[in-house]
Amino acid sequence: MTALRDLLARQIASDGPMNLADYMQQCLLHPEHGYYATRDPFGAAGDFVTAPEISQMFGEMLGLCLAQAWIDQGRPDAYLAELGPGRGTLMKDVLRATAAIPDFPRKVLLVEASQHLRDVQTDTLSGADVEWVEHVSALPAGPVLLLANEFFDALPIRQFVRGTKGWSERRIGLHDGALTLGLTEDMRVDALSHRLADTGAGDVVELCPSAAPIMGELADRVAQGGAGIIVDYGDWRSLGDTFQAVENHSPVDPLASPGHADLTAHVDFEALSNAATACHVSPMTPQGMFLEQLGITQRAQALAENLQGAKLDQHIAAHRRLTHPEEMGSLFKAITLTPRGAPVPSGFDLASST
Repeated sequence: MTALRDLLARQIASDGPMNLADYMQQCLLHPEHGYYATRDPFGAAGDFVTAPEISQMFGEMLGLCLAQAWIDQGRPDAYLAELGPGRGTLMKDVLRATAAIPDFPRKVLLVEASQHLRDVQTDTLSGADVEWVEHVSALPAGPVLLLANEFFDALPIRQFVRGTKGWSERRIGLHDGALTLGLTEDMRVDALSHRLADTGAGDVVELCPSAAPIMGELADRVAQGGAGIIVDYGDWRSLGDTFQAVENHSPVDPLASPGHADLTAHVDFEALSNAATACHVSPMTPQGMFLEQLGITQRAQALAENLQGAKLDQHIAAHRRLTHPEEMGSLFKAITLTPRGAPVPSGFDLASST
């Protein structure tokens, strides 16, 4: 039982069952009881570990990728931006990796809604030129060099189940006082009309209503110069139930303790790519392949020369976790945004395009 659970139960009793998007929004961002408003969930002491917390190499590779894209475009007057920057570790590694590059942008804008995490980021990025905005729409016009690592997976989703006469939406209601999942009657969903050909009865498809507007905003800015790198777990097209909760590094019931667990869903990279109409979008590339093409193994070997014993073992394990197909290498994917006609950043397959 949580304070947020009681609030949600009263809301459902008054207004009727709520969709998953509204539930996720409340659980993650409620100003008093939301997950990100009340804690630092990152790292071994939190609920999950993201790639920047696993190894400095992740941020170094992404930073140098952005730097090369910036150089290839003639060093435009750009700024750095990150969506959902966590503890600020990724941006800290980017700034360190690019410190020796003459005239590389040092102005940083972070898109962060949680005041608690802003305080953590302030400590991590002490000494850097940092400002915060609450939404992508508040980012200045480009050129921009931006990162979004495990940002889109936390955006609220809606779930629909294919029926014989249309789609039923999964909603959260009450049963004997407990939060429970249920289904609406079959209905027509215009946003899923293109999925009738590749789904059958019982299939689950997830929609993320806020993802397309955000991608449109990002594409409008990148179209003016710079580049964007998006890394997340998911696949090219949504299919199946991927709604999940994690607490203390373990899966938990998403409805059990609202506000106490992280809620996420796999990212639909096809939908993201289709929404970025103002700029070029690279092919989706597995994280492991992306990092290998950027030279992470060579960097790992260089760092290993000064390590031994347990620290060397941890370093080797970190490299494997980031790149191996059985770890994060295949589950996580990457795409990049660039102005039309600009060189595609290093690390992405140049043989095809979307």
